[in-house]
Amino acid sequence: MERWQPPYQRRGRGRGRGSYASSNTSNYTTNTSKPTVSNSNYKINKKQEGNDVESLPNLIGTCTLMCPVDERMQRERLRDLAIFERLDGNPTKSSSALAVKKFCRTISTNDVRNVDLRPVSVLEDTLNYLLTIFESSGHSFEAIHDFVFDRTRSIRQDLSMQNIMTGDQAIGIYERIVRFHIVSHYKLRRNNVTSDASPMHYLNMEQLTKTLSSLYHLYHQTRKSNPEFYSFYVLLNLGSDRQPTGESLSLWFRSLPYSVLKSKEMMFSRRLLRYFRFGNYKRFLHSVDTEASCLQYYVLEPYVCEVRAFGLSCLNNGGYKLNPYPLVDVSKHLLMEESDVESFCKDCGLDTFTSDTGAKFMATKQTGFCYPKGSEKYYPFVSQRLQKFHNEVS
Repeated sequence: MERWQPPYQRRGRGRGRGSYASSNTSNYTTNTSKPTVSNSNYKINKKQEGNDVESLPNLIGTCTLMCPVDERMQRERLRDLAIFERLDGNPTKSSSALAVKKFCRTISTNDVRNVDLRPVSVLEDTLNYLLTIFESSGHSFEAIHDFVFDRTRSIRQDLSMQNIMTGDQAIGIYERIVRFHIVSHYKLRRNNVTSDASPMHYLNMEQLTKTLSSLYHLYHQTRKSNPEFYSFYVLLNLGSDRQPTGESLSLWFRSLPYSVLKSKEMMFSRRLLRYFRFGNYKRFLHSVDTEASCLQYYVLEPYVCEVRAFGLSCLNNGGYKLNPYPLVDVSKHLLMEESDVESFCKDCGLDTFTSDTGAKFMATKQTGFCYPKGSEKYYPFVSQRLQKFHNEVS
């Protein structure tokens, strides 16, 4: 079987083809609307994101509130209160039960005080409050996401500035923030807030990878690990033949603890990686349908449309011109409703027709096939299990 490449990367078999693995342009890229994140954002290393903690004094947070009093008073004067922080809707008034410390992009060493930093227990309570807002429905998702997005960055910044690199509480905080970014990634696509190339998608993916980097560092320091969170890195990089650092994924796998490498979560992600690379669309979709966890499915969903489109192209190119393909059979291959298959064929530039008996077919050997572009329409799996995951965030 010819190794599957996205349509805009396929090359001929003529002279000068060279070794695909050694080419500088050999990195796989997906045809999904996943935001393009700079190389440095995907680098998974042992450096803690945020400010240079080595240049900071040894700080221990003493603030017992979600937002330091001085910051809250200043933001009240500047009318810099988010809608969730306003007391009775007043843009100049807040309270200790509403205000949450904002993320500060630049902080001078001389300005850092213990009273401005929150200890782990307060950060945990703050995150509980933020996730309660995230699960609410009283405001638009864009407003909720922007608020929680900024305030969770502030939580990570407080952890980094206190050089907190151990402890079950810190690990739990990072894992819950990872969940927030993954669910946001899924909901931003489903809600069609805007295109995936927008700053909202870009920044969410950027902070997801940075949070994973910090979490892996904590795992390394504490010798604890959650295999599912390691699997997210593999699933986020299905379309990348190599890590942006130049290190192959196989070398990254070798750096993992044996227990993680042999866990069912990592074995699942490695199988999907293999199916995706070699274009085995039937096994890819079946494995997602039967094995993916809720968060794994949220990460994988952007790839589903591309895999289905590739499967449709295989059926179109592999059939006989005089024998059209029944849409009911296509729906079984792609795990879609028959009515959705008809719409999906149109998205891919393929024509369908209805026979005299009322059965619907797709003509094969059509030359107008194309991969869907832009923000693809969501076509659910014919799966009660995955539909439950979708309904949880709808």
